[in-house]
Amino acid sequence: MGPRILESNDLKAISNYIKSGECKNIALMLGAEILMKGVSTSAGIPDFRSPGTGLYANLAKLKLPYPEAVFEVNFFRKNPVPFYTLAHELYPGKFRPTLTHAFIRLLSEHSLLSMCFTQNIDTLERRAGVPYDKIIEAHGSFATQRCIKCHTPFDDDKIKEMVVNFADRKVVPRCEKKGCKGLVKPDIVFFGESLPQSFSKAPSIIRSADLLIVIGTSLTVYPFASLATICPDSCPRVLINIDLVGDIGSRPDDVVLLGKCDEVIRELCEELGWEKELMKLWEETAGSTDNSAADAGPTTVTLPGSKPNRMEDEKLEEEVAKLAEKIRKEMELEEGKNVTTATKGPAEPPIEKISTDETTTSVAQSQPAAPSTQEVSAIAAESISSASTTVLSKARDNKEQQSINEAQEGQSEGKP
Repeated sequence: MGPRILESNDLKAISNYIKSGECKNIALMLGAEILMKGVSTSAGIPDFRSPGTGLYANLAKLKLPYPEAVFEVNFFRKNPVPFYTLAHELYPGKFRPTLTHAFIRLLSEHSLLSMCFTQNIDTLERRAGVPYDKIIEAHGSFATQRCIKCHTPFDDDKIKEMVVNFADRKVVPRCEKKGCKGLVKPDIVFFGESLPQSFSKAPSIIRSADLLIVIGTSLTVYPFASLATICPDSCPRVLINIDLVGDIGSRPDDVVLLGKCDEVIRELCEELGWEKELMKLWEETAGSTDNSAADAGPTTVTLPGSKPNRMEDEKLEEEVAKLAEKIRKEMELEEGKNVTTATKGPAEPPIEKISTDETTTSVAQSQPAAPSTQEVSAIAAESISSASTTVLSKARDNKEQQSINEAQEGQSEGKP
């Protein structure tokens, strides 16, 4: 084992290393929990895996054979309505990037970002202004879409219009290539699909990194999680997370910074002397939401040291449950209008009529066998957590913006 790179195993040592000139290539691994246990916790969003209260648990209340089916490609082929019902609530454009996303862009602007590997499908890295060529979306994203039959790309504006209006129109996107009419799906990695080709570049990028920062992940979903283990011993690893995960902490140059992602990132930027730059880039994301979703408001940030508001947390949990109930009712309403059941002979699966641009397709609601491995459940949990990242971020926006303004005024006046 070679000589140590860091002078100590703390935030100051990481800051000194980044400023030393020896750290030129920083790779980031962003888990689907960056907006769940990490950034979204500071934004007021509850843990989406919490038993009984999280969106993952509430998906079980929908009429699905199992919650994971919403991201299961074979189920999607038979019945795409549940996915598009959920996508309507979660579609990009409604939500604002967080401080952590602004930090990724800041690294790029300092010419230090080698690559950002993300499990998130929400495209918030893009909306934060991180260059596209510096992002590898390991589990795909809502950024593009194509026919699952002939793989022909589908127009961005058309699918957005269909998804935004799905609750009212129930129009499922279908391929416009002559004679195809296959279902169109965003390029999110579903069960039964391969990871994007771009992910194949990951090992060489990780092995050439000078610093690896892992943010907001459980490191349980493979092959993504394996990137942290193939990182060479000569590359310090930093974990910014609520919990200690993986084997980070076992090497001499590992640094574990437990806490809420936004708060740790802000403290790191203070140490680097980058806080003003960070806040400037984050403030620029205020215009990153679409006009059609302007009421969603920006994702908010709880300043380090502030006390959590338990009352507001409970309200947010109620909103999560209301979201799931809204989706359930919409699906039941559609089913009540369109489902017919055989009255004679052996019982048959209910048939749901799904409206498309030019035709009506009857889809049997069969119930495929549930996944047989724990890995499938883990991937689904990550995917659902990722898809639902910023659903309720608007709940604390006004209060948080006031807190930021007061903090900045206090600093300008010389107050602690």
